[in-house]
Amino acid sequence: MFAKAFRVRSNTAIKGSDRRKLRADVAATFPTLSAEQLSEVVPSKEELNVIKLYTHKGDAVTVYANSRNPVLFEMGKTLYPTVYTLWAHPDLLPAFTTWPPVLHKLVGGADLMLPGVVVPSSGLPQVDRGTLCAITLVGNRAPVAIGIATMSTMEMLAAGMKGKGFTVLHIYMDQLWSFGDKTCPPTIVSLEGEPVTEHVEEEEQDDKGEEGRVSENSLPIDPSLPTDIGNMSLSETAESAEVEESEETSANEAAETIEEGNLDVPQELEDSRSPQEQMDALLHQCFFHALKCKVKKSELPLLTSTFLSNYIFSCCPKGQQIDIKKSSYKKFSKFLQSMQEQKILQVKELSKGVESIVDVDWRHDSIRSFVVPEIAASELPAQDSKGADGEQLYHPPEIIPLFGISSKMAPLFQESGYKKGSTLSSSEVRSVVINYVKTNELVDETNKKYVRTETALGRESRIAILWPVPIA
Repeated sequence: MFAKAFRVRSNTAIKGSDRRKLRADVAATFPTLSAEQLSEVVPSKEELNVIKLYTHKGDAVTVYANSRNPVLFEMGKTLYPTVYTLWAHPDLLPAFTTWPPVLHKLVGGADLMLPGVVVPSSGLPQVDRGTLCAITLVGNRAPVAIGIATMSTMEMLAAGMKGKGFTVLHIYMDQLWSFGDKTCPPTIVSLEGEPVTEHVEEEEQDDKGEEGRVSENSLPIDPSLPTDIGNMSLSETAESAEVEESEETSANEAAETIEEGNLDVPQELEDSRSPQEQMDALLHQCFFHALKCKVKKSELPLLTSTFLSNYIFSCCPKGQQIDIKKSSYKKFSKFLQSMQEQKILQVKELSKGVESIVDVDWRHDSIRSFVVPEIAASELPAQDSKGADGEQLYHPPEIIPLFGISSKMAPLFQESGYKKGSTLSSSEVRSVVINYVKTNELVDETNKKYVRTETALGRESRIAILWPVPIA
């Protein structure tokens, strides 16, 4: 469903009543969640955004995002958890296991076929047709996808584990996952432990025999994938052995970078600062970059969630990612509070539970002294027109209401040079009426807040006798 880029229609902060309704719907859909777990999925006070989008096939989907990570999505009045939610609650859905090479097929948009499902010694989970299920990899209980079972467990076994097993809705590395902070799945030890490992060792010999076929039918291995899942690895063909040796060093460096905070910062750019200090520095850089080059005074008040997603994230240098939870602030609201204490900006709660930036001191020394990095400055045109994935950003059309002059209203506007059929904005209409009142001295003598509807103003426009028009 999210294999290709989608189009965002709106991104707004959730209202208090909608938050309570969502919490009730999640509790009804996933009754196994405890009260504490429910608060983690739908927090009471933390920022929660409602994102309405259209998939590449035109399906309307509503996504609920906590900070930046999508935690739930709704389609056809049915709620589904994302992989980010399932990593925190791996037992939320019945899980079926497959082999790591199958993941590449699923990422490409394929559904999970039953021959790729691993049958554990304890048996498959008992599900009915249409049940929402999680899909995991051998040796790791962290779900990598969710799908709908096309048949019950009994039907799967009766079919000899052949045919289509699950319709995949959402998967790790798809566009919905990319909308979040793009973290890799955690390693959650399998409950079965040794039996699975022994089974893997028995299968390794068969895998070597089918090595050529797997290499031809599989997508290239993404170096960002976890390499310690069940101690599994794909054997390399003799033809690709030399190429792999030359790339081994760079692959190891990339893996080390991911382990050290998922910042994707090249090794040569790292310094002696701790990962938290580096994240703080990156957050401050993008914050001042956004205020100095992106935000305009006419855009205030600006939702804090919009400021984070549309401005700060867009100023992040290529190859780096902002993860506020890895900074010393932990929450974006605390970071803004710190900036407010320094009198850089002012944040107010304009409506219940929704905070907005209402004022920015662009003359503040911190903003004036900030110098946009050369790399970031060279990327500004591309970032303004394209998203992080290279797709052209959607810019909604600007709608301006206009008013046409009818034949009955023409006498009122002809003194200002307008004719029948001319179009005016609301401000222009107001200006014409005020000028007409002043020119014809129609201000009421007893109450100057009102005008007399004589001449064309009363006969043709049908305006009420005591129609207030501020004359100033």
